Amino acid sequence: PQIAYRETISCAADGVGKLVKQSGGRGQYGHVVLDVAPEEKGKGITIDNLVVGGAIPKEFINSVLSGVRIAMSNGIIAGYPVVDVHVNITDGSYHEVDSNENAFKMAAILGVRDAFKNAKPILLEPVMDVVVTTPEDYQGDIMGDLNRRRGLVQGMDHSSAGKIINAQVPLGEMFGYATDLRSATQGRASYSMEFECYSEAPQNIADAITNQA
Repeated sequence: PQIAYRETISCAADGVGKLVKQSGGRGQYGHVVLDVAPEEKGKGITIDNLVVGGAIPKEFINSVLSGVRIAMSNGIIAGYPVVDVHVNITDGSYHEVDSNENAFKMAAILGVRDAFKNAKPILLEPVMDVVVTTPEDYQGDIMGDLNRRRGLVQGMDHSSAGKIINAQVPLGEMFGYATDLRSATQGRASYSMEFECYSEAPQNIADAITNQA
């Protein structure tokens, strides 16, 4: 099973992307200056075009925006999609003959990657809202197991079936949980889980994912 990790940034940074190719015939020229900053959680990717004075001709702006979105589909940590980042397109330049849509798209991709190097990118992991219903006899064992899985117990309730434990646990730690829960409680406990949010992964987890990638 694959975990749907995400990437984002933790500080603002500037970036420059420049594509200059000369191969005898018509060349390729695109130049984009931009800056990136963390966006409000859940906002996704937002982009503002702040270019003035025709530094990037209007007919190439859509290509720049397309390049930014393409770059956001593959982060620089481990290639996962990027979320919650704001991008300002601030400047650039063009060549009367060699500039075209593809050159500006590539320049934007290079500019985003350049900015991300200095924006302290971080890996985000999906965190699940886990609800375990168990006879009271097994409450301690279950809470200990959730803690070992990097879970945070949010609270407990009572029911006719026993204790109801509410916790938030990284999805990557939940593989095999159904089997482990049955074994620990002789099949008397049950659980459910649903997606809660994305949260920054600990450095050791991020390093392991990066090495795998």
